Amino acid sequence: MQHENATGKAAELLAGVQKALGVTPNMTKAMANSPAVLKAYLEFSGALSGGQLPAPVRERIAILVAQENGCDYCLSAHSYIGLNLAGLDQAEVDQARKGEATDPVAEATLTLAAAVLRSRGGIDDADLKTAREGGLSDGDVTEVIAHVALNVFTNYFNKAADVDIDWPVVRHDQ
Repeated sequence: MQHENATGKAAELLAGVQKALGVTPNMTKAMANSPAVLKAYLEFSGALSGGQLPAPVRERIAILVAQENGCDYCLSAHSYIGLNLAGLDQAEVDQARKGEATDPVAEATLTLAAAVLRSRGGIDDADLKTAREGGLSDGDVTEVIAHVALNVFTNYFNKAADVDIDWPVVRHDQ
């Protein structure tokens, strides 16, 4: 579905994306095939953007999850957003792809995100202890889990729908 062909609720949601971002990413155009899916993504993403994790940390999680899941669309998008909107530098983006950070709280966040992702949510007491020792609160832990879930959703969606990358391309295997 192209943005120009959208009608009803899909057109309304895509107009909101265009207004908020100044562009309508291909992912949201593809999601508009089901207005319920696009609405769910926008609401989940919007709610988490108002959480306590700062934008640079959220982008690091998204980069790590995209790298781990081999989603070039999301890796490209979040590398761009991290560099151009969230204040990360190229070294920080590269580190995030490996689940690393020089900032101790960001490092603890990525360690937890990797544990959540790799265990499919089956983290244990040792993972939580490491997160808390790294400076994460219970609220932070909760949000990390939610960000991993949101990014797994977008990774799976973009890979399954084979969404054309409309960001400067970053490949997970390079």
